[in-house]
Amino acid sequence: MGKTVLITGASGGIGSAIALELAKEGCDIAVHYFSNREKAETLAEEIRRDCNVNTLSVQADVSKEEEVVEMVKAIEEHLGPVDILINNAGIDMPNLFSLKTAEEFRRVLDVNTVGAYNCARAVTPSMKERGYGRIINIASTNGINTYYPMCFDYDASKAALISLTHNLAVQLSPDIHVNAVAPGFIGTEKELEGYDEEFLKEEEEKILVKRYGKPEEVAHLIRFLVSSEADFINNTVIRIDGGQIGSV
Repeated sequence: MGKTVLITGASGGIGSAIALELAKEGCDIAVHYFSNREKAETLAEEIRRDCNVNTLSVQADVSKEEEVVEMVKAIEEHLGPVDILINNAGIDMPNLFSLKTAEEFRRVLDVNTVGAYNCARAVTPSMKERGYGRIINIASTNGINTYYPMCFDYDASKAALISLTHNLAVQLSPDIHVNAVAPGFIGTEKELEGYDEEFLKEEEEKILVKRYGKPEEVAHLIRFLVSSEADFINNTVIRIDGGQIGSV
């Protein structure tokens, strides 16, 4: 494959799995992080050593346009222009509607949706010049038909990200393809922490394959979507949730 890839939120479970998977395909990897510098640098070094590709760990608050612009400049300087953007950075600040503040609500939207916009805006000019680009937005079944009262702002941000996917696909065609992946319950440490056993068991029962997903399974789907085998896939949302039944 041999492309330059920017993965936001790459130090997390799904992000790191995607980074490793695409590095195996010969891609140079920009490992973005917001706060966990040590984890990002360790991942970048591991990929560089084991996969013999170029890597760069880069810090930015994706909700801030100026930081994203500087991040992309650094990537272009060290790795070359970005061919593939994986908008994976996201946060969740669970709380009941009656207790949620406007500041918290805005922060989730800023990172999960505006952050994806900022990154797309920064990398697409060079993609257009070269006549090639792939953007994958990591959405969620929470943006489709899986709802939790504590996460209504997260749900809204992911629904908005799906809408952004469709709009960008139309505006950036034909050379830049924009798709979204909507994972269900993926069994990363971050996703499972804080829940009691009874809740986790109930949610597992809603999944037709009767287990949580693995980060590597999401990474396998991403690898396909950015490969030449998926060149006729554009402007779509693919669920990867084990046949999860929506919850209210």
